Amino acid sequence: MLQHLVVALLLIGCTAYAGWALMPAAARRALATALLKLPLLPSALTARLRKAATASSGCGCDGCDNAPNTPAAKAPQVVTFHRKR
Repeated sequence: MLQHLVVALLLIGCTAYAGWALMPAAARRALATALLKLPLLPSALTARLRKAATASSGCGCDGCDNAPNTPAAKAPQVVTFHRKR
């Protein structure tokens, strides 16, 4: 009996993960926003849902390349091509 319960819980967890991973981004945002309205969510789950509820850019990145603490661009390097003899 306990084995059936463990298998059922694993199956439910795997199904929920696959559904979340394969869900379109717009539906995932709407579901995350709806789940955030539920009380008594663990803080780790709340943080992940808040990140999923925000609209991302079209390329899928989170803007880490525009961070203000990135080093300044170096001077351009000259590339010299030599012909074969």
